[in-house]
Amino acid sequence: MPRASKTAKPGETVPSFEEALGHLETLVREMESDEIPLESLLGKYEEGTRLYRLCERRLDEARGRIEILRKSRNGEPVLEPFGDEAEPTAAESGVLSNDGELF
Repeated sequence: MPRASKTAKPGETVPSFEEALGHLETLVREMESDEIPLESLLGKYEEGTRLYRLCERRLDEARGRIEILRKSRNGEPVLEPFGDEAEPTAAESGVLSNDGELF
């Protein structure tokens, strides 16, 4: 269900990440058609760009929340790279870090 947003205009709702991603995937499939008029293609491209930015912002927000939630055993925050930059966790490597990190 779309929700209100701080960046939305009054009365305007912003789609959830899942809705935006689904709509973006639909737009890409439509744009790949050889039969779409140029003007329509440009409109879909602009809409897709807005949806892409929305999804990117939501993912950045999620990454930030994950970093906030990560804590070591002694309660000190443990900030680690996220995604492809991340190294194996203690559980994955079988070795605990010096600070007693649980995750």
